[in-house]
Amino acid sequence: MAWNEPGGGNNKPRDPWGGGDQGPPDLDEALKKMQEKLGGLFGGGRSSSSGGGGSGRGVPGALLGVLAAGALLVWGLMGFYQIDEQERAVVLRFGKYHETVQPGLQWNPPLIDEVIKVNTTKVRAASFREIMLTQDENIVEVRLSVQYVIDDPTKFVLEVRDPERSLQHASESAIRHVVGGNKMDLVLTEGRAQIALDVRERLQQYLDMYETGIRVSKVNVDESKPPTQVQAAFDDVIKAREDEERVKNEAQAYANGIVPEARGQAQRQIEEASAYREQVIANAQGEAERFTKLLAEYRKAPEVTRERLYLDAVQAVLSKTNKVMVDVEGGNNVMYLPLDRMASQGSTGSSRETGIDSASLRELTNAVTEQLRRDAATTSRRGGR
Repeated sequence: MAWNEPGGGNNKPRDPWGGGDQGPPDLDEALKKMQEKLGGLFGGGRSSSSGGGGSGRGVPGALLGVLAAGALLVWGLMGFYQIDEQERAVVLRFGKYHETVQPGLQWNPPLIDEVIKVNTTKVRAASFREIMLTQDENIVEVRLSVQYVIDDPTKFVLEVRDPERSLQHASESAIRHVVGGNKMDLVLTEGRAQIALDVRERLQQYLDMYETGIRVSKVNVDESKPPTQVQAAFDDVIKAREDEERVKNEAQAYANGIVPEARGQAQRQIEEASAYREQVIANAQGEAERFTKLLAEYRKAPEVTRERLYLDAVQAVLSKTNKVMVDVEGGNNVMYLPLDRMASQGSTGSSRETGIDSASLRELTNAVTEQLRRDAATTSRRGGR
C-alpha cells in the first residue's frame, strides 16, 4: 500500500506530514507558520511558543517583503527593450546624455534612464510654399519638397529643440537665396532642375551648421508660377513671347530657304560670266590668229587675197538671205528672184502647183551665184587687159 494511502501498518493511515492519528493538515495553520518564518527573516516580529500574538505582528512585514520583491522583479523586467535594425536609441540618464544604443535586446534601469528611439533609415518628406523675388525683381511662387533621413540621432535629439521646424526655416532661406540669384524665365522654365540642386547643396550646409543630424537626400521644385493676382498679365507676356519666337522661327525658315537659292543663282551667274569670258577670249584669240595668217597670205598675193575675201564676204551675206538680185550685162534691168516666198510656198505644199520644190530652189540659187562669180571673174580679166 502506498505511503499516503490509509490502511498502513496497524490499519492506521500514513500521513506525509507525520500527523499520526490526526486528519489532513490545516491549510490556515500552514500559512501562519510560513508567515512567521518570513516575519522572522524580515524582522516583522518575535515568534511565540503559544503562537497567538507573535504571528499577528509578523504579517505586515512579510507582505512588505513580498511586495518589495515583486516590485523589484517588475522594475527589472521593465528595463528590457528591443531596438530594431533600422533604429538607434539615445539614452538619457537623469536627463543627461549617457550613450547611443545599437540594434538588439537592451536593458537600462527604468525610471532612471530615458530611452528615445530614432528611425535612421526612414525617408521623411516635408513640403513648403513660398512667394519670393527673383533677380530681375519679379514675384514668383515656388512649391518645394524636401526628402531627408536622420543621419545622426544624437544631434537630432539633443542639439536642436525642434529639428523639423529648423528644417523648414533652413529650406525657406535656401530657396530664397537661390531664386533671388536667378531670373524669372529661368525659374519658371528649364532652370528648375538646377535650382533644386543648388537648394539641396545650400540646405545641407545650413543643416550641418545647425548640427541637426539631418541629411537631405533629394530636393524637388514641384511648381513655380507667378502669383494668382498677376497670372493674367503674365499669361499675356508669355503669349507675346511665344508669338515673337514663332515669327523669328518663320523668318529664319524663310532665310534658310531663300539664301541658298540666291547663292545658287549668284554662283550660276558667276560661272556663266566666266564661261562667256573664256569664250570671248578664245574667239578673240582665234580671230587674231586667223588675221595673222591672212596677213601673211595677203603679203604674198594681195590681189588674190582681196578677191578671195570679197567672195567669202558675198557668200556669207547671201547665204543668210533668200532674196537674190541678178544684174544682166548690157541691160539696165535688175532681176529679182523672190526665193523666200517661193521657199515658203514650197514648204506649205503649194510647190506642186508651181512645180518648184526646195531642192530646185537650192539648185537655182547655186547656179545664179556661180554665174555671178563667173561674170565677176570675166570683168576682172577685162579690166586687167
